[in-house]
Amino acid sequence: MCLSIPALVESIEGEMALCSVGGTQYSASLQMLDSDDVKPGDYVLLHTGFAIQKISEEEAIETLKLFEEFSEFNDALDEEEKRTGERIV
Repeated sequence: MCLSIPALVESIEGEMALCSVGGTQYSASLQMLDSDDVKPGDYVLLHTGFAIQKISEEEAIETLKLFEEFSEFNDALDEEEKRTGERIV
């Protein structure tokens, strides 16, 4: 299974893009995409240093919301484990 994350393209130099996710910046290769189709302000799916697909802003925002909900759920499970001393699977 692969995991890719939505990232905002901030700038492009050649076949490399500077992307951001939650305030953290990453370098991403655009070699797997039509680099003429990707511009600053666009969102891409980022996987192991490669932009693998251009996505809409709406899709990116919805996916990032789901990641945040999962993080909050995971934190709640951790707190429950601490409180009860039982591992929740």
